[in-house]
Amino acid sequence: MSCALLLLLTSLALAMGTGAAVEIQRPRGVPQSKRQFYEENKPFTCLDGSSTIPFDRVNDDYCDCRDGSDEPGTAACPNGSFHCSNAGFRPAFIPSSRINDGICDCCDTTDEYNSGATCQNTCREMGRKERESLQIMAEITKEGFLLKQQLIHEAKRGQEDKQVKQKELIRMEKDKTRMAEAFLELDDDSDGYVSVAELQSHLELDPDSDGSLTETETQGLLGGEGKVDTSTFETVWSIIKDQYLSEVSTYVMKTYTPQEEQSRDFVSDHDSDHYPEDYAGEEEDVEDDEEDDHEEEEEKVVGNPHIGGEGPELGYRSLIYGPECIWVCRNLEKEIGFDFGPSAEFAYLYSQCYELSTSEYIYRLCPFNRVSQKPKFGGSETNLGLWGQWAGPEDNLYSMMKYDHGQGCWQGPNRSTTVKLTCGKETVVTSTSEPSRCEYLMEFTTPAVCQEPASLDEVLHGHTEL
Repeated sequence: MSCALLLLLTSLALAMGTGAAVEIQRPRGVPQSKRQFYEENKPFTCLDGSSTIPFDRVNDDYCDCRDGSDEPGTAACPNGSFHCSNAGFRPAFIPSSRINDGICDCCDTTDEYNSGATCQNTCREMGRKERESLQIMAEITKEGFLLKQQLIHEAKRGQEDKQVKQKELIRMEKDKTRMAEAFLELDDDSDGYVSVAELQSHLELDPDSDGSLTETETQGLLGGEGKVDTSTFETVWSIIKDQYLSEVSTYVMKTYTPQEEQSRDFVSDHDSDHYPEDYAGEEEDVEDDEEDDHEEEEEKVVGNPHIGGEGPELGYRSLIYGPECIWVCRNLEKEIGFDFGPSAEFAYLYSQCYELSTSEYIYRLCPFNRVSQKPKFGGSETNLGLWGQWAGPEDNLYSMMKYDHGQGCWQGPNRSTTVKLTCGKETVVTSTSEPSRCEYLMEFTTPAVCQEPASLDEVLHGHTEL
């Protein structure tokens, strides 16, 4: 054997002999984190500082300390606790009254050291099962968090689409308002129709721009009809709206004097951004007059039984307020302003419903709307609460939903439901219960609540005492 190899083997032997970990002895029932308070060669001071005793009185089956800290390994102190090391699993504390009671509480069997109970060390098997469970949970959290990122991306795109649609509906609403005002202006005799004669005065609509609007040309603008009502005026409006000048605008143009034109030219020549003060005031007066005229026209419509047929306001208002502006616009505004979470990750739940069927009832959760319960074999539905608010703790607000003001209980309060949200790959109601009378608890899994997962090592570290 070479000298070099012999030297290497000798070094390894010395390292194994001197560098191996030495188990630090400590009294039974003491956790490693408190070992420094129990030194055999020194008196023991109770952990609450109430008294100091010789060390041989630690675990002597007699309680000397008020806090029970001198008897961590016996049942002498009623308020004492015993530490289970549970190597291979999670350490735990049990009340000292359970020491040597014939029941195995610690998976490493250390609590039954003198009872004669037949215990088996199950810590490694329990640790293996827990690690498997934690691994599954970590995978679910990881997949759920990835789905959450997709939900956030889709919510952002959906929010942008809604805003674009809202702007388009607002534009349509303005166009409908202008169309309705034009109908009122054109309907000189307030009979609910725009006729050829009434439209013919608007020379700006002349198709061939020859300075005159003939009866034939006007009838063509009306779709070949002699007159049109509110139901068909929308088609006419799509043809004439780009050229149409309201009577107010026409009046303003006709009442300009040459001096006013010269004044405007003067201002233009001097590159001013504003008209002279006297002209600006006149323009404001015209705008005010226009608003007053519009209010008068609305009043005229209210009293006109011909416009709209079945209702005095229906025809005029149907021109302005179509279903898009009343229903869709209102819902869009509500959705855009709703609190769907920090990144709108819960937006996909809006307008959706999820059910859980039990042996007696079908529970139905419609997030941001209501919770209900219906007997499985016939009977009326019971309202368990209407959407109230996010109700989680301050550091996790979006982990719980509160639904209140449900149907009243007989001689009791109105029903209410708390929905607890947990991380999951699927969106599903997993359980319901009634912890208190008329107060329901529902558990609901959704990827929207999944947080960025920690590594499995970090998770396991939290279950192991160093």
